[in-house]
Amino acid sequence: MLPSLIFDLDGTLIDSLPGIAHSLNHALESRGLPTHHESVVKTFVGNGLHKLIERAAPDSDAACLEALLAAFKQDYESTWMEGTRPYTGVTQVLKELQLGGHQLAVLSNKTHPFTLTITRQVFPTVHFRIIQGQEDGIPHKPHPGGARKIANTLGCNPRDCILIGDSVADVETADNAEMQFVGVTWGYQDRFRLTEAGATHFIESPGALPSLLGKIEQEAKA
Repeated sequence: MLPSLIFDLDGTLIDSLPGIAHSLNHALESRGLPTHHESVVKTFVGNGLHKLIERAAPDSDAACLEALLAAFKQDYESTWMEGTRPYTGVTQVLKELQLGGHQLAVLSNKTHPFTLTITRQVFPTVHFRIIQGQEDGIPHKPHPGGARKIANTLGCNPRDCILIGDSVADVETADNAEMQFVGVTWGYQDRFRLTEAGATHFIESPGALPSLLGKIEQEAKA
């Protein structure tokens, strides 16, 4: 039985940092707050939109944070396409895995509507069995709720799923959900941090994933 593959979105399938940074800085400017370079915004992402806003404006009160959140959402909804692209080779390998019989899914800490919209528009030719973002009843990663919901929807044991991601939150989600994990090295957190969190399998490029999956399968049989 082929493993089901659950992909993180930002930093794994797509480079969305330019779009996130643009909308975040637009929101901060609207409140007269200091903006951040893209390299700094990179350190804020990975734990959902509320954490992004809190990290960008740590001294703000609750009312200001809510205003920033609303301003971000309004701008991002209309501008995300200008700052979002699939990583080179991702679309091709997703199609290859799909044709090979793997069930594909997406699990993101983005809000569910954004996750659906972005995934479908960036990958219109790829069939994901389930696309899951953060919504009521689905806590942010690293809580295993979203991952387990996906496994249940796919009709498979969590141990037969592999989560592919770029962050410590992804490593911890896989561990909490009793899934295997593959780390990507082109994302927003470096390999050292993922290794410290317990990751042991890595790929340097999207095209390396099918080969690694074969090795993992052989290890499971040994």
